[in-house]
Order: sequence, then structure tokens, then C-alpha cells
Amino acid sequence: MRLDNQVAIITGVSHAGQIGFALADAFVREGARLAISARSAERVRARAQELQSKGAKVLAVPADLTSEEGANALIARTVAAYGRVDILVNLAGGLTQVRPSYELPLVAWNAELNNNLLSAFLCTRAVWPVMVKQGYGKILNFTRAGGAQSSGPNMVAYNCAKAAIDALTFTFAREGKQAGIFVNALAPGLVDTESNLEAMKPNPEELAKNWVSKDQVIKAALFLVTPDSNGVTGAILPVVGIGIQNS
Repeated sequence: MRLDNQVAIITGVSHAGQIGFALADAFVREGARLAISARSAERVRARAQELQSKGAKVLAVPADLTSEEGANALIARTVAAYGRVDILVNLAGGLTQVRPSYELPLVAWNAELNNNLLSAFLCTRAVWPVMVKQGYGKILNFTRAGGAQSSGPNMVAYNCAKAAIDALTFTFAREGKQAGIFVNALAPGLVDTESNLEAMKPNPEELAKNWVSKDQVIKAALFLVTPDSNGVTGAILPVVGIGIQNS
């Protein structure tokens, strides 16, 4: 098992049909001990119980990761439970604000950037001293295929947050080189999560050509968090459908 006895934190594990839970399930099958987090105590505990029913070691940590208190508590509770943190997956966030840019209220702008960018920064900053002391760590961020040039209309805050995630990844990667901390990001296209499928209802041809499966994302993520990718840092790895041109 590629993650045997590794301690991993995955943020944004809330709904069963989403990528966070799929990653958590894959990590425990590879032998990891987990801490999972989401704002909703009910949902994150339900996901933990599903994994625990399979014999997995999983700690559920409800937290608002856009606050220093929430991010620090997630890392502290994980270290208290397992003694270390080998892997941090910053997945919390998502697209919630879709409207013309000039109509976006400041409160909505702040919320979108906080959910997608601030949470990743705060969790990375909180886990950093733990990984420096260990002399090893893997941090995996989530951005999106195509980078800033793929920015579409009516989602300005999300576009800016994901562009900033790229910069966050590059910066921490350079700072972590001498400490044995590898920082990378996955850039998936449109993933076949339950919510995406329900909202967009692709036909079979569109799904096969332009969508990305959760399994493809999982395989790429496992590469970047296992020793297979030691020496790879500051990489933005696209995971896209065959019909998507990555500019």
C-alpha cells in the first residue's frame, strides 16, 4: 500500500458524491490514517463514519478553515491524534458566485476568495512547522485546467482565487525545497461529481470526451502525495478530458 501509516489531512470532505470523499476513500484503501474536515459537523462526521465502517482510521474535524482558529485546530487535533502530518490536501472551496463581475457584491467576492484561497493558505501555514520539524511533507492544492487564461465570464472571484492558488503553490514549493516539503497542485477539468452531473446533465458523448472522471483525479493525486513523486515540486498537473484544449 502506497500510503501505509502515512497521516493525511483532506479538507472539503462533505458530500459522498464529491471528489473529497472519493479521495478520502482512496487514501484509506492505500493505508493512510486520515483527518477530514468540513464546515458541517453533521456531514463530515457522517463521511468519517462511512470510512470507519470499513476499518479505516479517520478523525472528523468540523472547522471553518477560513479562520486562523479553524485551520490551527485542524492541524493541532491531527497531530494530537496521530503524532505527525505527512500529507495535506487543500480541497476546500468551490464555485458559488456566478454573475456579471460588475454586479458582484464585496461580501460575495470576499467569501469566494476566502473559501478557495484563504483556507489553503491558512492550512498550509499551520502545517508548515510540523512538516519542517519532520523534514518531510506533501502538500497538494487544487486549481483548474488552463490557468488564468481559461478564465470564463461571470465568475471573477473564483477565477482570481484559482490564479492565486497557482502562485501560492509556486511560492511554498520554493520555500519548502530545503525542508523536504513538496508542494504541487492538480488542475482538473470538469469532474464527474454528483453535483456537476446533476447541474449540467451531459450526454454520453460529452461525458466521454470532455469530462474528467473522479478516478483519473484520484490516480493523479496519489502520484503527487506518495514517494513516487519525491523531487517533484512546484508542478501544476492538468487532468483534462480528451476534447479540452489546455491553454
